[in-house]
Amino acid sequence: MPRGLNKVMIIGQIGHDPDMRYTPSGKPVTSFSVTVTRTWVTAEGERREATEWFNVVAWGNLAEICNQYLRKGRRLRGRAFTQTRNWEDQTGQKHFRTELVCQ
Repeated sequence: MPRGLNKVMIIGQIGHDPDMRYTPSGKPVTSFSVTVTRTWVTAEGERREATEWFNVVAWGNLAEICNQYLRKGRRLRGRAFTQTRNWEDQTGQKHFRTELVCQ
């Protein structure tokens, strides 16, 4: 059976300044959002536009680099893979979050 491929190439604008924090073991992690707007023309000739927001996470040395150099509004080109996390809050409600993990 062939192996799968989980790879994303993204080019967009940084939606907010990176937020860096540390895990209990001291590993740096930085999160930020990226917005990508795509445009197309409908069959009727009308120009349309749609914007998607992506949650992005970087770990280790890359987290520190992202925190140092990235700022809201800057253009970003990057490679990542998708990862979905799930958790249950204090009320027992389940939550899911899909993120792009930078490489």
